[in-house]
Amino acid sequence: MAELTGRRALVTGSSRGIGRALAEGLLEAGADVVLNGVDPARLTAAAEDLRARFAPDRVHVARFDVRDEDSVGGGVEAIESRIGPIDIAVNSAGIQHRVPLIDLELADWRRVLDINLTGVFLVGRAVARGMIARGRGKIVNIASVQADLARPTIGAYTASKGGVRNLTRAMAAEWSASGVQVNALAPGYIATEMTAALRADPEFDGWVKKRTPAGRWGTPEDLVGPAVWLCSSASDFVTGQTIFVDGGMTTVV
Repeated sequence: MAELTGRRALVTGSSRGIGRALAEGLLEAGADVVLNGVDPARLTAAAEDLRARFAPDRVHVARFDVRDEDSVGGGVEAIESRIGPIDIAVNSAGIQHRVPLIDLELADWRRVLDINLTGVFLVGRAVARGMIARGRGKIVNIASVQADLARPTIGAYTASKGGVRNLTRAMAAEWSASGVQVNALAPGYIATEMTAALRADPEFDGWVKKRTPAGRWGTPEDLVGPAVWLCSSASDFVTGQTIFVDGGMTTVV
């Protein structure tokens, strides 16, 4: 039931990190994948690597900015006219900005919210139009344990990921009757380029391992199985849910 052969998936922010791992996982499950990002060199490198490992005609590239309504609309339209209808959309594009709220510039607040939350709305809305018309579709939004938890210096990120959780519910409430399932994955602390500085700090590294019942940082690959399940027919009666993939962090005090 987790077979994705013949389905087309758009994964935003997929030139590296979690998005890249999810794109690879969807390819392994049989889907054709459209990589998305804004850095042309990084996007090209990711596409070339995946084409060398999978059938070249199953890996595509769509460069657009998830913050820009026209860019998103044009990008989705180009994908559907050039490659085919989008069956799956994974909203993985995201950024972090670490500074105390008292010192946070409005421009940085807006930048984090625009990419992490508004981008999910814009891409979700653009792909949902076609999905609703066809009567089927899967949307997976990437939230975070910060949808439920907070810690100092990441206020904008925390607000954005809490918004992703409730936006997921709103999308499910409006679109599920049309055959579109919308869910979210909430990763715990994952070893990626974005968390490299945290992992290099012995005190923070030790705190994460002690705070997480699994006793380790997660990896991007830990998210692949849950993502493939949510993108497949095995989860056709699952919608509006946020699934925490956090090694148990949110279950303990």
